[in-house]
Amino acid sequence: MPEITLSRIGTLLRGVLELLWNKPEGLPANEILAFLPELTPLTEYEKGYSPSTNAPRYERIVRLATIPLVSAGWLVKNNKGNWCLTEEGRQACRRFPNVEEFYKEAIKFLEEVKQNSPSYLIVAEEAEEKAWEQIRKYLQEIHGNEFRELIVDLITAMGYHVGWIAPPEKSRGQIDILVYVDPIGVKGPRILVQVKHKGQAITMEGLKSFLSALGSNDYGLLVSSGGFTGDVKAEIRNDAFQKLTLWDLENFFDLWIRYNDHLSQDARNRLPLKAIYFLYRAGDI
Repeated sequence: MPEITLSRIGTLLRGVLELLWNKPEGLPANEILAFLPELTPLTEYEKGYSPSTNAPRYERIVRLATIPLVSAGWLVKNNKGNWCLTEEGRQACRRFPNVEEFYKEAIKFLEEVKQNSPSYLIVAEEAEEKAWEQIRKYLQEIHGNEFRELIVDLITAMGYHVGWIAPPEKSRGQIDILVYVDPIGVKGPRILVQVKHKGQAITMEGLKSFLSALGSNDYGLLVSSGGFTGDVKAEIRNDAFQKLTLWDLENFFDLWIRYNDHLSQDARNRLPLKAIYFLYRAGDI
């Protein structure tokens, strides 16, 4: 980055840190990069497009600049493109209030070769983010009954037995799927599943409504393509909710990949995926 000084990198990183500071669960990288120009006005060079990419140059600058932060354990990036500032990162921010010094300290955690030639790391990172954006969009746009079929596919692949599925015309109700741990439902508890699709994040009111449908010996699985509010996520960590599991789109997809070998061909056709391989060296971020 010959036209970008350490001071300028520090300024851009300050904007990233400001966006993440009050977001303990992190933010999608595309949101961070979209909002960054509002916090830090860009130069003409940064707004320009790199010949090798189809994105503004500042996006590549920020992605490269965050590599040392990930290496230092101050920033976490998952394979869905979500960036999260760690507690170690917060402590480092307090130790180095000057962001340029903060960045220099992070660089110490990288070997020189990684700092000089990290391009292939960026390729994989951007590809993972774009792939997840496409998959998430696909899942959010399919019909509710199709989404429910995918949930049934996954539950079956996980080794459970579906005893009942609400008819397609049933658009409202507390229970959408009834699941057992054995084929005829005589062993173990039953699992009641509610699937919410194309709606807002589930609130505490929605959580309590679902809980009211569970019997004393029932387990619950609440699936929401719109996710869950922060207070619901905090509440579910309480021991009183040990019999309740929440799935958002990320949870669902991670399990879909984990149990992919157990999915039927019809299930794979409903959510068609293709694996792609990227260069990776031992010790890479």
